[in-house]
Amino acid sequence: MEYNFQNKEEFIKLVQSEVLTSSEVLDILGITRQSLNSLVKRGKITPIKELSRDKLFLREDVIRRKEESKELHSKYRPYDE
Repeated sequence: MEYNFQNKEEFIKLVQSEVLTSSEVLDILGITRQSLNSLVKRGKITPIKELSRDKLFLREDVIRRKEESKELHSKYRPYDE
């Protein structure tokens, strides 16, 4: 995927809409911080940047993980539905 920006504002808009903090990921996936750390450690989701107290993720990776987890949930826990 290649991005081309005409100006700084376009880049800022993209980052604001497509880059998520750990807290935002927790809300989207409906998981705990420990679960997120486990997903990262097992390579199921990869942060694009790790800061001292937070991690940044791409929205498309988080949405993909959410879809995968729905599929796994319905496959291995069909009685929950």
